[in-house]
Amino acid sequence: MSETVNTSSASLPGGTWTLGDLTVTRFGYGAMQLAGPGVMGPPADREGAIAVLREAAALGITHIDTAGAYGPRVTNRLIREALRPGPASAHIVTKVGAVRDQQGGWPPARRPEDLRHAVRENLEDLGLDALDVVNLRLGDAQGPRPGSLAEPFETLVELQDQGLIRHLGVSNATAEQVAEAQAIAPIVCVQNMYNLAHRQDDELIDELAAEGIAYVPFFPLGGFTPLQSTALTAVATRLGATPMSVALAWLLRRSPNILLIPGTSSVAHLRENVAGAGLSLSAGELAELDRIGH
Repeated sequence: MSETVNTSSASLPGGTWTLGDLTVTRFGYGAMQLAGPGVMGPPADREGAIAVLREAAALGITHIDTAGAYGPRVTNRLIREALRPGPASAHIVTKVGAVRDQQGGWPPARRPEDLRHAVRENLEDLGLDALDVVNLRLGDAQGPRPGSLAEPFETLVELQDQGLIRHLGVSNATAEQVAEAQAIAPIVCVQNMYNLAHRQDDELIDELAAEGIAYVPFFPLGGFTPLQSTALTAVATRLGATPMSVALAWLLRRSPNILLIPGTSSVAHLRENVAGAGLSLSAGELAELDRIGH
């Protein structure tokens, strides 16, 4: 029999953060892995995927990250089935600006008509009248790319003015694009790749923290190419923990505006991630881990 789980969000590591007028747990859940292999098609275990989402809610997680491109349209529909109607405190953060092709690629789709269509699909699949937070995904599958985001971001601002979006953010963005977005309209979050070994956004994280804006790192262990670090393995071994646990715990300690969205398709792994993120790291261990990315 599984252990009893405390369903209060107060038991989650990191406490809470506010995205505009929305309060979310700093420990969230990313739904990407609920789709099929390569983030394409339905999950092999549909009931298992529903169970993971319901367990996230039972654990008190109120920040659920998704995208219409996952599947495509698979994870959003799973979220609707699992969580709607659900706790009023649960908030869904989605992304627009990329679609899937038949080869499993992520081609950009940032024309105004693409974005309007994507927002309508997200609303339909999630069963919502308005989306809590929409991130404009920039760049490509290889990372951020320079260039103006004015036209696509202004399209999202128009949809926000129409009441279809509550808050805006950007994803896979350069620091210059973050600043450009802020000059157009307020943002509540930035979602970029960042982890122990990929520290390119250190300065941006600190600037956003001073402004009360969340930073949401994806690929906390390197994503599709997991980072290899003897220092990380050594710290994890000494603590009797997994490298993922140490990486998540370090992120929570890195800055108070960092929100975690680790994904999994397993209830047991979800619980392990929650426990791991609450791992206590000493000053010496933090210093040892900090050296990985420098």
